[in-house]
Amino acid sequence: MTALDDVAAAHRPRFRPRVNAGMVVGGLLVGLVVLAALVSFVWTPHDPLHVDSEQRLLPAFRADHVLGTDKFGRDVLSQLMVGARTTLFVGIVAVGIAAVLGTPLGMLAGMVGGWLGELVMRGNDLLFAFPALLLAIMFGAVFGASTLTAMIAIGIATIPAFARVARAQTLGVMRTEFVLAARAAGRSRFAIALRHVLPNISSVVIVQASVSFAIAILAEAALSFLGFGTRPPTPSWGRMLQESQELLFLAPRLAFWPGLAIALAVLGFNLLGDGLRDWLDPKLREHR
Repeated sequence: MTALDDVAAAHRPRFRPRVNAGMVVGGLLVGLVVLAALVSFVWTPHDPLHVDSEQRLLPAFRADHVLGTDKFGRDVLSQLMVGARTTLFVGIVAVGIAAVLGTPLGMLAGMVGGWLGELVMRGNDLLFAFPALLLAIMFGAVFGASTLTAMIAIGIATIPAFARVARAQTLGVMRTEFVLAARAAGRSRFAIALRHVLPNISSVVIVQASVSFAIAILAEAALSFLGFGTRPPTPSWGRMLQESQELLFLAPRLAFWPGLAIALAVLGFNLLGDGLRDWLDPKLREHR
C-alpha cells in the first residue's frame, strides 16, 4: 500500500461500536420479517394456498389457526409468512436495481461535472417526476401486472434518490486532499472512483438503501392492493388487504394483520436507516 493509499484510508469512515436504541429496534423488526420469510421456505402452519370452504372466517387465537382464516378458508399466519418472502424479494431486487444504476450515475455526475453532469442530473430530475406507483401502473398496462413488473418499476423510480445522494457525497469527496493528491499522481478517474470515492460514500448509500427498502415495501403493497403487483395465488400483504376490504366490518382482523405487518416492516427499515445514518455519519464521529 502506497503513502497515498494510507492517506485515503485515514479519511474513510470507520465503524463505531456504539449503537442507538432506534437502530436496535429497527434491526429487531427487520430481523423478525427476515426470519418469517426464511422459515416459510421450510415450514408454515398450513398450506397458504389451500382453500377450505368449511374453515372460512375462523376467529384468531385458535389452536389450529393462530390468526384465523380468511374468506377462502386459507390460514392467515401462513399467508403472512409467505407474504414476507414476497415483500423482501421485491425490496431486494428493486433497491438493488436502484443502487446499481443510481450510484454510478451520481458518481459520474459528481466527478465529471460540466455538461455531462448536468445532462445526467436533468435526466434524473425527469425520472424523479414519475412516482413508483404511476410508473408501475404504466408498466403493468404495457407488459402485464406481475411481481417482476412491480420490482422493475419500483427500482427505476428509486434511481433518482440514489443518484442525488451519490452526487452530493461525491462532490464533497472530490474536494478532499487525498483525491487531489491522487489526481496529481496521475490516477485515472475510474481508479479514483473505485479506490477513493466509492468507499467514502458507501455508508450514505447503505443508509439510502435501508430507507428505500421501506418505500419499496409500501409501493409493492399498494400495487398489489390495486391489482398491479403480485398476482394470485402468490400470497402478498397488499393483496391480503385488498381481499379483506369487503369484510372490513364483519372481520376487521383480516385487514389488521397484514396492515400491522406492513407497518412494522416499514417502521423497522426506517428506524434502521436512521440508526445507520447516525452510526456511519463521519460528522458525528467526534460525538460518539
